[in-house]
Amino acid sequence: MKLTPPGKAPLADKRPVSDTYHGITRVDPYAWLRDAKWREVMRDPSVLDADIRDYLEAENSYTEETLKPLTELRETLFAEMKGRIKEDDSSVPLRDGPYHYYTRYAVGSQHPIFCRRQGDGVEEVTIDGNVEAADEAYFKIGDVDHSPDHRYAAWSADRKGSEFFTIRIRDLTTGQDLEDEVAETSPGTAWDARAESFFYTEVDQEHRPLRVLRHVIGTARSEDRLVYEEADEGFFVSVSKTQSGRFIIILSHDHETSEIRLLPADKPDATPILMAARVNGVEYDVEDDAANQRFLILTNADGAEDFKVVETPHDKPGRENWRDMIPHRPGTLVLSQVALARHYIRSERRDGLNRIIIRRLADGAEHEIGFDEEAYELHMGSGYEYDTQELRFSYSSMTTPAEVYDYDLETRERTLRKRQEIPSGHNPADYVTRRIFARADDGALVPISLLYRKDLPLDGKAPCLLYGYGSYGITIPSNFSIGALSLVDRGFIYAIAHIRGGMEKGYGWYVQGKRNHKKNTFTDFITAGEHLIAEGFTHKGGIIAQGGSAGGMLMGAVANMAPELFNGIIAEVPFVDVLTTMLDATLPLTPPEWNEWGNPIESEDAYRYMASYSPYDNVKPQAYPHLFALGGLTDPRVTYWEPAKWIAKLRATRTDDHLTLLKINMDAGHGGASGRFERLKETALVFSFALAIADKV
Repeated sequence: MKLTPPGKAPLADKRPVSDTYHGITRVDPYAWLRDAKWREVMRDPSVLDADIRDYLEAENSYTEETLKPLTELRETLFAEMKGRIKEDDSSVPLRDGPYHYYTRYAVGSQHPIFCRRQGDGVEEVTIDGNVEAADEAYFKIGDVDHSPDHRYAAWSADRKGSEFFTIRIRDLTTGQDLEDEVAETSPGTAWDARAESFFYTEVDQEHRPLRVLRHVIGTARSEDRLVYEEADEGFFVSVSKTQSGRFIIILSHDHETSEIRLLPADKPDATPILMAARVNGVEYDVEDDAANQRFLILTNADGAEDFKVVETPHDKPGRENWRDMIPHRPGTLVLSQVALARHYIRSERRDGLNRIIIRRLADGAEHEIGFDEEAYELHMGSGYEYDTQELRFSYSSMTTPAEVYDYDLETRERTLRKRQEIPSGHNPADYVTRRIFARADDGALVPISLLYRKDLPLDGKAPCLLYGYGSYGITIPSNFSIGALSLVDRGFIYAIAHIRGGMEKGYGWYVQGKRNHKKNTFTDFITAGEHLIAEGFTHKGGIIAQGGSAGGMLMGAVANMAPELFNGIIAEVPFVDVLTTMLDATLPLTPPEWNEWGNPIESEDAYRYMASYSPYDNVKPQAYPHLFALGGLTDPRVTYWEPAKWIAKLRATRTDDHLTLLKINMDAGHGGASGRFERLKETALVFSFALAIADKV
């Protein structure tokens, strides 16, 4: 389907602004698209500068008119994807003492309903997201945390998309909220042992979570006690509890260093105890083995690149007392841990595949839970209880809908508790999932997960959607996607490139794709595309690339580096103005990001390296693929002006007549539209674009 733009595209004014660092001067013609009062815009989008609003709305109108011929296709795709969702779905209940807690959806509803029941008793609705979201343009529940005595629930919500959450307290005996209200926080909370107070993280004016406070039920916010304040703007803080419930955890961290303070949950007025002072590059996370009066610590200390597990006595938590319990094994990345009363459980990844290892604390005996498919996703849940021998985990693959199991840690019996239901029907045997490898120029093998129909001829004629991310050590799962099936059923190959910058192949895979190795992320993605062509899965010009956030930066970089390889680029909330953002320490995420990308303010080398790949800075006169960028006005992570500036510069610079489209959600932030069906509509939009521009030989 050929898309014809409706007349002349919007052209942003050029109002040059220059800056100079390390003797290098840059000129930015579109810096004016950043509203000087952006902090206020995050809280109240109506105060956006009129010139900026007019431009963004002109871009939105242009995109809407250009894509209008896809209306029927979008509606079809949305109906298909919605048809794969069980509308009255519910989670498998999790037991906590006398109650089972779960979430469910009602037919036609957008938001989850949080519930509980005692045994087979009557359901109690604790929080109905649909009631709370009434008349809101945007609404997202951050967390619902019931108190240890089951009387209260601390629940948080964001009503702007700007990730400023407000915490309220629901009295579960009456179903009404108390007068207590704590605004401008992170979503999570941690209750004290007596359910008289909870701990939370306050967000400052730059949107950084830097302070932990304690709120006593029934008191004013002004009386909340400061428990911990982080002095380093490059660190964030969060609050949680050990699985045993005996300790409050205050975690300070950036992308490569962490520091923990502990507070006994039954002594909420106590001063937090420092576990081990921060050491640059050393990360650690703690669990409580109460029976043996020790902490179990997952860490990369002592050069354990893929992490190890150490133990230390409760009364001597310092690093000098850490002793190896599970030594470092290069190539086996320890991902997470849970300590129960009689068992210790950890999840690991080796050769790109996850597994769960169970250790009996009494004698150290271990066994493994594993699966046989070439590519799959395995997730370990911790539940609410500590004194239990039951573990819950979920499994899925690109062909297999999610399955939830309860696993008896002693008998090793698996009990299937739920299989994701696809109301419109799904036969896994109709599809193939594979894991192949592309060899990069330096010899590194880049994993690629594939999904396609079994009856698809592998003759190189099929179009391919190639997804990538490759930052922060985040692993992109090879799991079941109700959206991808709509592409695959129309003759696409759906592929995920597990490029450097993630941790699919261990911590080293991450290190090789950050800071002064960042270009490996981009060249790995290009290598993956070239390999798919060479192996006859698709053809040159048949690939449509997709990525979001840091994956959107990937999209911008590969569009500059290898535009001829791609037919289209879909960049969602794209982090494309990398150098400008990393030069601005006032932005919410900049100081913590320097460990990921480098600090171009202090280092000329970091500046020059970043300038050599930053997508916005490297737009040049050349032919580009079709481009579709999406952003959110109240996004605090990738601010709206990044995709807006990028598209403005591309449209003024490129030498071809391919599509250059921008859509800014004026009512949402980084996560896009709220509500499960509204998010599906966004997926239908970008997939209809992919189908419209697809080159089918």
